[in-house]
Amino acid sequence: MMGNFEFQNPWMLLLLLLIPLLIYLRIKRKRPHSVLKISSLKPFETTDSFLGKLKPLLYVLRLATIALIVIALARPQIVEMTSTVKSDKGVDILMVVDTSLSMLARDLKPDRLEALKEVAENFSRARPTDRIGLVAYSGEAIAKVPLTTDHRVLIQEIRNLETKELEDGTAIGVGLATAINHLTDSKATSKIIILITDGVESIDYRNDLLYVSPQDATQIAMNKGIKVYTIGVGTNGRAPFPTQYNPFTQELIFTMELVEIDEDLLRHIADSTGGEYFRATDNESLEEIYSQIDQLEKTEINEIKYYNYTELFGKYLTWALALLCFELILRRTLFKELT
Repeated sequence: MMGNFEFQNPWMLLLLLLIPLLIYLRIKRKRPHSVLKISSLKPFETTDSFLGKLKPLLYVLRLATIALIVIALARPQIVEMTSTVKSDKGVDILMVVDTSLSMLARDLKPDRLEALKEVAENFSRARPTDRIGLVAYSGEAIAKVPLTTDHRVLIQEIRNLETKELEDGTAIGVGLATAINHLTDSKATSKIIILITDGVESIDYRNDLLYVSPQDATQIAMNKGIKVYTIGVGTNGRAPFPTQYNPFTQELIFTMELVEIDEDLLRHIADSTGGEYFRATDNESLEEIYSQIDQLEKTEINEIKYYNYTELFGKYLTWALALLCFELILRRTLFKELT
């Protein structure tokens, strides 16, 4: 809710220009003192009384009363605006982020993961009415944030994304299946997944009941009407990859390695579910990809604004009446013999 002070009839404030005019006319109307020549002023010597010095206060009170009345005529008011957003076409979005060690490669600045965090945060801020969730995956997957409109929590978890939290590897199918599971009960008009990876499927637990292949996850997404946008992150050619830790400093050692992304798989996932495949080779292209997805999956929003007006002219009239009464009391009591 926002509150603004304004005047309904601001042109009435022009009447305040009468105040300096009244001051000028009062000074001009003052009659000059009569001159009487006598041999001595001693019999007439008196000291100015304290009340005499305060007499101009009466005129100041009168001017203040006029000023308050003029302000009241201008209709001062506080306008409070309340805005509610009604979404006619809701979109539920789950961002599925690869957090394997290779996401620390430095072909994007400062590295792939940090570049992704910044773009994903901006994307979330640009869609305040949509429910957005976050899934992190590498060799396994975990839902960091369920679908929510509390984007403060979402953005905080995006900032907290890091490698080494999960078992290393690239389980694209498991990450995709985890996101699908959280979209199953969604009532939104449009349900989409943004899947980001920088590698190839490197987990093949054939005997693990928890393992889901990318092909199986894609089929499930198709059956549930979930659209998947896929993004391959990495430059064309070689890039500095983290390969091992320095045993003395515990810092990562980077070597130039060939970037390998299973683009055929990512394109298959996107095409099968009605989404699109994108390749982000630098920070600018990654930002442009999220901008394109934002445009492709627009939410229709109706914003309803309510205005509440609080009139203040009564307060100014009350103060004006109080000053007028105070002036009249002073004229008829303390300043009675001076007027």
